[in-house]
Amino acid sequence: MQNFSKFVNDITSGFTPVIGGDYKQEDYAYIDLSENNPELLRLEVASSEAFSVFISEFLKNKNAKAAYGGYNELRTLYNRSELFNNIQANRNIHIGLDIWVPAFSEIISPLEGKIHSFKDNDNFGDYGPTLILEHSNEGRKFFTLYGHLSRKSLSDLSVGQTVKAGEKIAELGDFDENGDYAPHLHFQVIEDLKGNTGDFPGVIKKEDLDNYLKNCPDPNLLLKI
Repeated sequence: MQNFSKFVNDITSGFTPVIGGDYKQEDYAYIDLSENNPELLRLEVASSEAFSVFISEFLKNKNAKAAYGGYNELRTLYNRSELFNNIQANRNIHIGLDIWVPAFSEIISPLEGKIHSFKDNDNFGDYGPTLILEHSNEGRKFFTLYGHLSRKSLSDLSVGQTVKAGEKIAELGDFDENGDYAPHLHFQVIEDLKGNTGDFPGVIKKEDLDNYLKNCPDPNLLLKI
């Protein structure tokens, strides 16, 4: 069977939006939120408000409307949450793609599919409202996950409900409902959900990295930002 990363890359031929509105490919700027970014040293990362200001300043300096990045990125900002920083494991490697746009921005499905599951993961530092879509291409099933949504996004949904490519499926939540983050979308591509519903790890520990990278390839292979 074809390597999953190559399979995901071949599904789309060019820029494929997941944020609704008039965002163009040139409106996006890559942002480094890894432990290697010295700008983060002066930032109070535990404050979602401070982080929102940081993102706004970054976009202004880059003359951009949206920031993106974060796949396979080692981040220290998760140290603020016991969900990631605990005795069992220090989970600090991000394996989704984050897209930083204003709260309540429209989220659209990049592909046709159907609703697999949804859930409000309301722990501090968690996804908050989360939606998972199921897709099939050339007979091969896979999933996309959308985290940090508004609670309103989960109302009136039903498992199995079909969605079209480019159809609005949700909107971003603000910090008071998205796990206490500056508004952004966590987008992840997953081959095997391993029995999960409405949730799937998006931040993992180093020991599990190889397996997760195979199961969750770079989402930008699909979006091509």
